[in-house]
Amino acid sequence: MGQVGAATAIAEQVRTVKGFVVDNSGEPVIGATVKVVGTANGAVTDLNGGFTLPRVAKDAVIEVSYVGYIPQRVSTAGKTDIRVTLQEDNKALDEVVVVGYGVQRKSDVTGALVHLDSKSLTAMPVKDALEGMQGKTAGVDITNSQRPGTVGRITIRGQRSIGASSAPLYVVDGMIIQNGGIENINPQDIESIEVLKDASATAIYGARGANGVVLVTTKKGKAGEVTLNYSGAVTISTLHDVTRMMDARQWLDYARRAAYNYGGYGDPNSEFAPDYASDQKLFGGEPASWANIDKAWVDGKYHPELVGSYDWTSHGKQTGVTNEHTLSASGGTDKFKGYGSFGYLGQKGVQPGQKYQRYTLNTSFEANPVDPLRLGFTMNASYGVQDYGYNYSKSVTGAGDYYSALNGMIPWTVPYDSDGKYIRNPWSYNVNIINPIDELRYNTNKRNDFRINGSAYAQVDFGKVWAPLDGLSYRLQFGPEFQYYRLGIANAAEGINGDGNNVAQYNPSNKVAWTLDNLIYYNKTVADNHRIGITLLQSASKYHYENGNIKANVASADELWWNTSSLSKPLQYTTGLTETQLASYMARINYTYADKYMLTASVRSDGASQLAPGHKWASFPSVALGWRVTEERFMQKAEWVSNLKLRLGYGVSGNYAVSAYATQGAVQSNVYTWGESTSVGYLPSDASAKNPNKMANLDLGWEKTRQWNVGLDFGFIGNRISGTVDYYHNKTTDLILATTIPSLSGYVSTFANVGETSGWGVDLQLNAIPVKTKDFTWNTSLTWTIDRNRVDKLNNGVEENVNDRLFVGEEIGVYYDYVYDGIWKSSEAEEAAKYGRKPGQIKVKDTDNNGKIDANDREIVGKVRPRWSGGWHNTLSYKSFELSFFIYARWKFTVPKGAETLGGMYAMRDLDYWVKGANEDAEYYSPGSNGQSADAYSSSMNYQDGSYIKMRNISLGYTFPKAIAGKLGMSNLKVYVQAMNPFTIYKKCKWLDTDLMSYDNNTTTYGSGTTIRSWVIGLNIGF
Repeated sequence: MGQVGAATAIAEQVRTVKGFVVDNSGEPVIGATVKVVGTANGAVTDLNGGFTLPRVAKDAVIEVSYVGYIPQRVSTAGKTDIRVTLQEDNKALDEVVVVGYGVQRKSDVTGALVHLDSKSLTAMPVKDALEGMQGKTAGVDITNSQRPGTVGRITIRGQRSIGASSAPLYVVDGMIIQNGGIENINPQDIESIEVLKDASATAIYGARGANGVVLVTTKKGKAGEVTLNYSGAVTISTLHDVTRMMDARQWLDYARRAAYNYGGYGDPNSEFAPDYASDQKLFGGEPASWANIDKAWVDGKYHPELVGSYDWTSHGKQTGVTNEHTLSASGGTDKFKGYGSFGYLGQKGVQPGQKYQRYTLNTSFEANPVDPLRLGFTMNASYGVQDYGYNYSKSVTGAGDYYSALNGMIPWTVPYDSDGKYIRNPWSYNVNIINPIDELRYNTNKRNDFRINGSAYAQVDFGKVWAPLDGLSYRLQFGPEFQYYRLGIANAAEGINGDGNNVAQYNPSNKVAWTLDNLIYYNKTVADNHRIGITLLQSASKYHYENGNIKANVASADELWWNTSSLSKPLQYTTGLTETQLASYMARINYTYADKYMLTASVRSDGASQLAPGHKWASFPSVALGWRVTEERFMQKAEWVSNLKLRLGYGVSGNYAVSAYATQGAVQSNVYTWGESTSVGYLPSDASAKNPNKMANLDLGWEKTRQWNVGLDFGFIGNRISGTVDYYHNKTTDLILATTIPSLSGYVSTFANVGETSGWGVDLQLNAIPVKTKDFTWNTSLTWTIDRNRVDKLNNGVEENVNDRLFVGEEIGVYYDYVYDGIWKSSEAEEAAKYGRKPGQIKVKDTDNNGKIDANDREIVGKVRPRWSGGWHNTLSYKSFELSFFIYARWKFTVPKGAETLGGMYAMRDLDYWVKGANEDAEYYSPGSNGQSADAYSSSMNYQDGSYIKMRNISLGYTFPKAIAGKLGMSNLKVYVQAMNPFTIYKKCKWLDTDLMSYDNNTTTYGSGTTIRSWVIGLNIGF
């Protein structure tokens, strides 16, 4: 009986506890962790939010936790059925953000930092992370690219250096990336992005932090049951003209007038009028094309409405389709967590011949095999294949893509004769216009890119070995990188680029890099109010780049680039090797007192192999202060103020700004003649060469940027209104520039630390929840940025460098030219003659009022950087429906387009040109007023205001209630449709999309004559 009584007593003390976990709206929380405090007894909620815990003591306490909710503890005393309602965690100040070589509570951050989470990054389908960041991060300017597989550019807080790149440093999972950017990482695999903007935050990266730092944290496994997630979207895109070209009727009238004005059409002693004989002489060389004009002449009279034309551009458009699919899995225990994903991106461009495919693989493992030791490994791998499409590469000028080439054809000409035979010169009068209709058959331009970057770490927490060492830990982390890139080009002899020769080019390259960091951390809280964090770093990194290039005439372009020796010796054959190394040491201390006052101080020393002996090392200190005003007693009654923090920071960052070996000098070849024979020799520099070598400068040192930043973080009315505003000023000294030296030395120039620049700016980020009810919420977010820079000093004391468009006292990126002042009218003929001009030609300003136009009349006529840029994102949620829209703007930046050659020889956009007595208030000059060449001052018309405000994205989504998703065997289910770039709200330049890039003339510039609009259908599923 005694044994039975004992068993009964034990049974009364433990029992099974069941329950449900729901959110504020009563919806079940699936996958929440439920644990009995102090034991290993736990469970995970099922599809209905339910859980069952066996053998729970009668006085036990359970803890319920889930990401995004405040953990909650509940006593089980006297209870066997429990309902737990989790509250959303809105304490943004306690959010942990990533900083250099560690993490911090957001409330403790003293530097200028922008945080972007996964939801914001992937709110609309994006092919790379940069697209997802645009307009959502104050102080960060990002451009677009419309060519599949090509990424835009990013600039943080404007430009500081003149000769060096303005690209930021990328850090992925704590490891510095040396091989390019983050375009190879699937945006769906990114957990968060932090952008470090001011020098007090970036100085911890020393030599590499001068242009800002982008910290990327990829997704990791989470403890709990294994979850499976799918995200997919299909995007349908179409190409639309922004630039309206002259039709056949308009072009003929324009070309006739041009020819008439230079004496090549009709009777110069008579008034201008269409003339059949002149038409036949000028346009009649190719019968198939001439037929479109000939039929407009009926009984000797011209009928413009009968002019025929050919729709060239119809061959250059297609419906673009983009498929994005990501499948990921995550799960684990307290001892082991893992995450893996596979992604596919397939883009069929809106132009035939343009295509891109990318495969991504992300894996992450974290283990805690024994209590003091943590191990982790992350790998991001990608393989991309880009069909670049057609571009004219025979010379520096020409169409950058197939559509532009077709758009450049004369509208009344035709590509084939009546027998279907290809016509090389549809307008035989101008042999420079070559028919591109078949170019996709004759040109292959393919680029393959395979990249892997990873990080592996081992961390020991000594406090778990010996209690007095609590807070002390050591971390060893290693980041390897590998990239293989191959460019292959094959141009057939029948095509424009081949032009009679089958030409192949093979250009492979390998990049291997690694970074090894040794880190010591010490974090301690003393007497409750004193929180101390110390970080020590020793780091070493190496970069290796090797490449080769072969270009040759080949027997057949069908063999692509795989048989370059089939016909003759190569036209070009080069190989190259570049290696650099960097060694670093860093120390940082963080101190917080009573959650009110914060101090961060650091110093980093870097040694770069690129620089000369004695100048390889430099130190980069920083200090930042923070004051949480809301924690002061005098603010306690101001309950409407949720957060108020002042920040002040100062730091120094650097840039070695020269390529490897640039400080060591070089040799160049020279041909020597010995009687009737010649031989090749070498010398350090040939002053008579086009690009003579520069003299080695053994005193070349670092560029350094000193920046201070003052910022304010604020939150009002329970953080319903919150945001950040920062003002900064920077000064860059010892700029590395090419400077001239006396040729008596045998050289004409060398690199030296001779320049200075400065700049300032304001970053604003504002978030608000204007409306929040039980069923409806409106969230809005605004980012706004202004930045300015200035050249303070150039080499040799000069005030201006016109060739490089550098002027002391002006911005780094400017345009310098004559100032357009209209077109000379017939009534101004006498005044025009004083300047050697005549009516119908461009009038430019005599800025120095000396009665003549010369080089001294040129002025700064435009600036590369926008006066400001901003983004406005709104999300309206009603029950399970979500409507969002995103507006982006760039204001007052100059686009170098608009100058035209009105000689009547090439296709022309529909513009307003001068006609004597009929249209003398025109914007453009009289066609043919300078023969077949452009007006002498046509470049003065090449500067357009690129300002625009564009609706970037409109999205409508529906998230199925968890109960319905659960019945379908899913933990979550969302469907959505989106419109991408549906319309432009405002733009100053009506004939360009200044948001997109143009690839004409083998350069990349703002201002595209076409735009792309897209519709998206997407699906997110969780299991």
